[in-house]
Amino acid sequence: DGVMNKVGLSGKSFLPLLSGYACAIPGIMATRTIPNNKERLATILILPWTSCTARLPVYTLIIPLIFVEAFHQGLALFGIYALGTITALLAAKILKPRLGKTEPPQFLLELPPYQKPQWRQVLQQVSERAFAFIKKAGTVILGLSIILWFLETYPKSDSDDPIVQQAESFNGQIGEIIEPVVAPLGWDNRMGTAMIASFAAREVFRSSIAISYATDEEDGEEMRVKLAASTHSDGTALYTPLVGLSIIVFFIYALQCLPTTVIVRRETGSWKWALAQLAGMTIFAYLASLLVYQIGQLLGYS
Repeated sequence: DGVMNKVGLSGKSFLPLLSGYACAIPGIMATRTIPNNKERLATILILPWTSCTARLPVYTLIIPLIFVEAFHQGLALFGIYALGTITALLAAKILKPRLGKTEPPQFLLELPPYQKPQWRQVLQQVSERAFAFIKKAGTVILGLSIILWFLETYPKSDSDDPIVQQAESFNGQIGEIIEPVVAPLGWDNRMGTAMIASFAAREVFRSSIAISYATDEEDGEEMRVKLAASTHSDGTALYTPLVGLSIIVFFIYALQCLPTTVIVRRETGSWKWALAQLAGMTIFAYLASLLVYQIGQLLGYS
């Protein structure tokens, strides 16, 4: 509680933030235990910066492109989690006063007497809440997933090659359009396409990359070899350690999870906060990635 007070939160924000390392959705739902509305909102808004497990497949794919030694790879992964956590706490300290005046957070915990649970009531509450989630959030998530699937699948190509199909799809065409936007980050259109697809869910990033480079999604080593061997038209390496760092920084900060956005809307009761969080984190991720790549180039790194 004392540590959390230093950033404008209370000890009741700790468990929701801790849950966010597994998945942001239950963490956001766990903020219902925070009685102070301003503190609860601040916790919800910063929570996606606690790196969830969906980011791990991306980190394990990209980190070996930057560091060869296993010890350095482990340190890099620790640094990624530390950077996300520190940024989230600093954001809470900056954000909390701007949400309006509020009383200083108080932490009072009363432990009720422990009782044996009544399993019928437990099952009833679980089923009711699961159905409420499916009804309220699931319909929106399904609709957004269908739209993203449509963009990834159509229009159908005359070729049976999945690489050609992806390039000619609406998502591939969007990747071509946004290439000038992602080029300052060191990315090409294929990486831009994968990033667009990953906003449905971060796990989609690996499958999109696997399609682009005609590799098996489950074979991480093959994917890394293909990425490391990729070159620009002039023959220079495409995925250098600096580009890998740029990708990781973007993934640390970007809110690439539409279900999380839907849950934020449900928990806050407003699309304003959900969309502001999505836009704010995306812009912050882009600027952070841009600074890392451009400063790295100025310093002579590749």
